Amino acid sequence: MTVEALTAEQVMSRVLVVVKPDESPLMAWELMRRADVHHLPVVDGRHVLGILTREQVAASWSGGPQEQSGRQVRTMLRSERRPVVGPETPLARVAAAMLNAECDALPVVDADGLIGMVTARDVLMAVAGRLRPAEGAGEVVTGMFHLEPVLPHKTR
Repeated sequence: MTVEALTAEQVMSRVLVVVKPDESPLMAWELMRRADVHHLPVVDGRHVLGILTREQVAASWSGGPQEQSGRQVRTMLRSERRPVVGPETPLARVAAAMLNAECDALPVVDADGLIGMVTARDVLMAVAGRLRPAEGAGEVVTGMFHLEPVLPHKTR
C-alpha cells in the first residue's frame, strides 16, 4: 500500500492512556511517565476535550506535589480547539491538519467518540514504511493504576 492511500485509522495508535478533566497535573504526569507517552488525551467519557502534552505539564509546574494535586488538568487545556480527524481521513490531510494547528498529535474520532490518536511519530513510521499491524479495536484506558492513601494501622 502506498503512503498516499493510507488513512488515519491505518496509522493511529489504538491503545490510549487518557486522563479525565478533573484529575490533577500530578496524576497526568505520572500516567505519562508510566506509559512512556508524550500526549495525553483529556476526555469526558469518550468525548475529547483536548490533548495535554508533557511540555504543557512541565511548563505549568509550580510548587510541589501538594500544589499540583490541588489543580485540575482542565485548567491546562488550550483555549483554541485542536482539530480532530475521522478514521477515513487520508494521511496527507492528517499531516496538513497537524501543520496548520502547529501540533504533533491529533485525536481520531468516530460517531461514538475517541478511537485513536495519530502522532507525528505515527506519520513518520508510515512514510518510512514501518507500519505496525492493526491491533484490532481501539482501547481507551482511563488509568493504568489506582492510587489509594496508605493509612496507619490502629493498634489496640
